[in-house]
Amino acid sequence: MLLLPYTVGVALVGPRWPQLPLLGAWLAGYLLSYYAFQAIKTRRPRRFAEQLLVYGLVAAPLAVVVLLARPAVLWYAPGYAALLAVNAGYAWRRRERALLNDLASVAQSCLLVFVLATIAGVPLAEVAPAFLALLLYLVGTVFYVKTMIRERGDAGYLRLSIGFHAVALLAAAGLDLLLAPVFLLLLIRAAALPGRGLRPARVGMIEIGCSLLVLAVVLIAF
Repeated sequence: MLLLPYTVGVALVGPRWPQLPLLGAWLAGYLLSYYAFQAIKTRRPRRFAEQLLVYGLVAAPLAVVVLLARPAVLWYAPGYAALLAVNAGYAWRRRERALLNDLASVAQSCLLVFVLATIAGVPLAEVAPAFLALLLYLVGTVFYVKTMIRERGDAGYLRLSIGFHAVALLAAAGLDLLLAPVFLLLLIRAAALPGRGLRPARVGMIEIGCSLLVLAVVLIAF
């Protein structure tokens, strides 16, 4: 989830030099947010002061470079602020595994496609289909992974996951028929794998394969 939208965005809009500091800011910002939410969760910010300082000092200058190069990316700041506020709220309540919290993280990641388009001066409409395809895949993955680990054995959650994947299949086919076989495979995965006792590491390996498949077909389709 962390790099898939970035990779798709760069491939679709073509290379631009601000993409490199953006990648650095994104990765450092991810680590910064992780420790920030740990500080919020534990109510002990001093415990994480060193990590917050290090990653903050890395992320901030890189973000400034991107902003100076393409000031228009500031338009995304309110959206990211709102989504991070959702994450912070769940961290405060110690419910980081809540569905809405995961969906907020998915939205942050997928928005990178639009950020990269803005950096490249590409109209957002040109990358919107890829954005939607990635959003469908990653939201479905949230449901699927929960049925494999945290919500394992919950029949209602399994039905929700399968239902979403069925809708995602139809929506993806509407974006481009080339997506249909992959999203059909994702639906089969969501229906067939829960309950098979797969270890988290195996679940992760399978998902890496699915991500690469989605990456390939999205780039072919769009």
